Amino acid sequence: MTPAVHEHIWWLASRASGLVALGLITASVALGLLMSGKLMRKPGRARTLVALHEQLALGGLLAIAVHGITLLGDAFLHPGLKGILIPGSIDYRPLWVGLGIGAGYLAAALGLSFYARRSIGPRLWRKAHRATIVVYVLSVLHTLGAGTDASTPWLRWWLYLTAPVIAVLLAIRMTEPWRRKRRAAARPRPAVPPAPAQRRLPPRPQTETAS
Repeated sequence: MTPAVHEHIWWLASRASGLVALGLITASVALGLLMSGKLMRKPGRARTLVALHEQLALGGLLAIAVHGITLLGDAFLHPGLKGILIPGSIDYRPLWVGLGIGAGYLAAALGLSFYARRSIGPRLWRKAHRATIVVYVLSVLHTLGAGTDASTPWLRWWLYLTAPVIAVLLAIRMTEPWRRKRRAAARPRPAVPPAPAQRRLPPRPQTETAS
């Protein structure tokens, strides 16, 4: 190992784990948006996709943790625990680093919520889990604003290819209730048969009563 690489080993480890985290978060969000469509209606797929989605989210959370911990050993930044835990406390691009720290906290809350689904209820859990798109957006902003690979062509192309896919899937997911109502309104309603006419009975004959 050359001295130059040895001096930057912690920075390289943090840089690599950050890119892995971005990739796993992107895959997890894309799969989560796909799961809201017809994929979940296929027999036997729901459980497999939920398990894969969970593993991607937890893998991304682990990569985020490695990304922050390895940065502690960087000889150039010297962030300290405060720098990686408190947004805005680091001297290096505090806004963009702070967005990454916020994304890490939100990813931790959503990732660990997999184990609290029964406690909070599936309906509330699904509503809270929609915030995963915020984790993705914050991660992309953090990468572009604070990442040293932001100007590299390969990372730019990765974002050019994946960001539109996420945007389209999100648009489909958000318009699904409106499209469902529109399909229901366009569906022909069954004809209601007319009510049968009531048959009139002849008047009863009046009988004379004895006085």
